[in-house]
Amino acid sequence: MTATTSRPATAAARTPALGGFGRLLHAEWTKFRTVRGWTWSAVGALLVICAVGLLATAPGSKAGHDGAGLPVGPGGEAVNDSFAFVHQELRGDGTLTVAVSALTGEIQRGPGESGGGLAPWAKAGIIVKDGLGQGSGYAAVMVTGAHGVRMQYDYTHDRAGAAGAPAPASPRWLRLRRTGGTITGYQSADGTRWTEIGAVRPARLPATAQVGLFVTSPSIGTGTGTGMGFSPAAATGTFGHVALSGGWSGDGWQTGRVGSNAGTSASYGDSFPGPEAVRTGGGSGGGPGSGSGGGFKVTGAGDIAPVVGGQAGSGVRTIENFLVGAFAGLIIMAVVGAGSVTAEYRRGLIGVTLAASPRRARVLVAKALVVGGVGFVAGAVAAAVIVPFGGARSQANGFPVLTVPAMTELRVMAGTGLLLAVAGVLALAVGTIVRRGAVAITVVVVGMVLPYLLASGSVLPDGASQLLLRVTPAAGFAIQQSVVRYGQVFTDYGPSSGYFPLAPWAGFAVLCGYAAVAFAAATVLLRRRDV
Repeated sequence: MTATTSRPATAAARTPALGGFGRLLHAEWTKFRTVRGWTWSAVGALLVICAVGLLATAPGSKAGHDGAGLPVGPGGEAVNDSFAFVHQELRGDGTLTVAVSALTGEIQRGPGESGGGLAPWAKAGIIVKDGLGQGSGYAAVMVTGAHGVRMQYDYTHDRAGAAGAPAPASPRWLRLRRTGGTITGYQSADGTRWTEIGAVRPARLPATAQVGLFVTSPSIGTGTGTGMGFSPAAATGTFGHVALSGGWSGDGWQTGRVGSNAGTSASYGDSFPGPEAVRTGGGSGGGPGSGSGGGFKVTGAGDIAPVVGGQAGSGVRTIENFLVGAFAGLIIMAVVGAGSVTAEYRRGLIGVTLAASPRRARVLVAKALVVGGVGFVAGAVAAAVIVPFGGARSQANGFPVLTVPAMTELRVMAGTGLLLAVAGVLALAVGTIVRRGAVAITVVVVGMVLPYLLASGSVLPDGASQLLLRVTPAAGFAIQQSVVRYGQVFTDYGPSSGYFPLAPWAGFAVLCGYAAVAFAAATVLLRRRDV
């Protein structure tokens, strides 16, 4: 009998507690929405993010880009896909083997002036590709200007092979073998003993693919930060001992180029139009099953790689450009968060609030949920509006926008809301501690907004900027980063180019840590001290 009556008693005990907090939360929400200044401030945070973001869509210098949209790779990312291509069809399974005996380069040093030089990521090798369209899936093995042999596929994936550069006396032998949807890459120093680099499965590889020799070269970067510059470059690869086996078309080699220009990888222009392919040596090197004895010397420019944020000097815009006003919206939410508690201290109403709910920690939690919820809605809605609108308006003005996968775009939009939400809660906690609105707002601005502006605006050296974005609440802005670091693409991966030293969620965790510590301190002080 005792066991039977104890369960309803426990449930009854829980119901008032849940209902009590629900009433408290409703009371705090009612209090918030009836103060017009807070309501309009939240709307203002949304509007100011959109208004500042519109500035990034305005017409301006296109830095030589023709305004066309960027190719999109299999993963949804913007890519460069421009190279000289000597190719033919492969129907079904087959193997292509070549020896690369030289890779040389040329750099444009000024108008009408060029000289010798090889980009570190210049490439000459063999490739299996889903047609001749830009952005199509592929797998390739290659020699590079300074990074040895590599196997790359679908733009974002890169595997290292043997180090060293090719030479006429010691060529680098490369082989690609297709078996169904799998492409296996091999390397050899003598053409006899082969080492596997990797086996990959490119996206959307059809039964009939384009296979052949390719050469490309991105621009050469110099300097760092805002002082970084790029000089257009081209590369020439010398191929020998071209050997084919399997389902080759028998139509012979076709010489052409993928991409109408060098994309964002050659100073955003067409300084080395190419391609140029010259037959070397004897033999046809062309039909199915033909052995070695024929070769090519191929010249090309461009790149086969993802587009990165440091290349935005081309006029290519990123999602972050449209959300640059988030710091202004954050300041407004800091004012709202701090004011939601300091106004009660100032007017002597905090005693009434605490008398109505003696469990003081619950009052602070209810205020945090209201402020955080309003901040999240303001930030997320602003991002959901300005990101697609800004992208469409930039495209209309002739500026391509760096495409990112859908989940990355969603994370940036939701992250903008989370950024404003946690900043508002941080301001609320600091306001509870210091009980002065102006002081609380100053603490948030100095601790969060100022480091972000100093780091992203190239005011400080990269080392100092990265330190600030690691150890201060400004690390939270990393949640808005849409650009990705790639080891196979050279650029300035610093804060001024949109790259944070911490990963998006790691940076956001730093901000949450500051907010949690401040909130815990505010809770302890609210419990212990007199009103």
